[in-house]
Amino acid sequence: MSSELPIRKIIHIDMDAFYASVAQMDNPELKGKPIAVGGGGSRGVISAASYEARQFGVKSAMSGSLARKLCPELIFVRTDFERYTEISKKVRRIFFDYTDLVEPLSLDEAYLDVTENKKGNPSASLIAQEIRQRIFNEVGLTASAGISINKFIAKVASDYNKPNGQKTVNPEEVLRFLEDMDIRKFYGIGKVTAEKMYQKGIFTGKDLKRKSLDYLDEHFGKSGRSYYHIVRGIHNSEVKPNRIRKSLAAERTFSENLSSEVFMLEKLEHIAEEVAKRLSKSKIAGKTITLKIKYSDFTMQTRSRTLAYYISDKSLILETAKTLLYQEKMSNSVRLLGISLSNLNTEHSKKSTLKIKEQPISVQLKFDF
Repeated sequence: MSSELPIRKIIHIDMDAFYASVAQMDNPELKGKPIAVGGGGSRGVISAASYEARQFGVKSAMSGSLARKLCPELIFVRTDFERYTEISKKVRRIFFDYTDLVEPLSLDEAYLDVTENKKGNPSASLIAQEIRQRIFNEVGLTASAGISINKFIAKVASDYNKPNGQKTVNPEEVLRFLEDMDIRKFYGIGKVTAEKMYQKGIFTGKDLKRKSLDYLDEHFGKSGRSYYHIVRGIHNSEVKPNRIRKSLAAERTFSENLSSEVFMLEKLEHIAEEVAKRLSKSKIAGKTITLKIKYSDFTMQTRSRTLAYYISDKSLILETAKTLLYQEKMSNSVRLLGISLSNLNTEHSKKSTLKIKEQPISVQLKFDF
């Protein structure tokens, strides 16, 4: 870790089982019970699971049918993005009481740079504790936090004492923290890459650190250089308060595979309507329309077309999606269709940042950071 780099104080806040926790808060009868958000249909996929459900192995991106086998008592609830957005805005308003350097990653997590903050508090750990307590008091949900010198370490640390906890990795602890970490916990290293590293004898950060830059470049391509620096505590990405949205999408998984394009067109109309609705709400438009197709054998295909002008109207989105559908013959029956818009007008204009019963909060703190 270079001593020439300025020491920043970065907090990563991550709401605990956000979608499921909102459902339990809004319906007290669900508290303490295993619930899954989405995935209720025979072919549905779960968006989120409560901690009670996770104890049975239920997790996001899992099929509802498998989740039922793992947890026969599982309760399925519908997604409610309007409600999640409403709660997310309340949480972000709390963030902006402490700093304007807030970078939302999604509805339920964000980075905060509190090196210089509105409270004049030198302790990032105490700021994180206070923010989490306010979220509980004012919103009714719990959140976890990671605190350290850069975004990468803060994000990894926020997962250590979940739920309802936080972990601080002080500057002098960074290198040991990274060396001791299983490479599967490194943010950005997925299952496939982790398996590849295991095959090459890389199990921990310490193993990764032993590899030269040339070796990592050779075996992991462009990502190799990133791994080389990250394991040495070097990650200079700043907290970007004006994070620009790159795409907007909607998709549907069907209860039965579709083999007729007539039925697919009917589904595409509903999907296009949802995309248009979200575009209107966000007041954005896009030029590139992508049709996503998942076949019954789970193979995936995307077809895209870029227009000369921005669109957000349902009829234009649907017309382009239809063209993409007929672009080539389907290779199999279809289980999922999706439409996304990218190349958005937000990429060419500055987008303003959206400001948006006591319970003891469990913490592991060092008050010097």
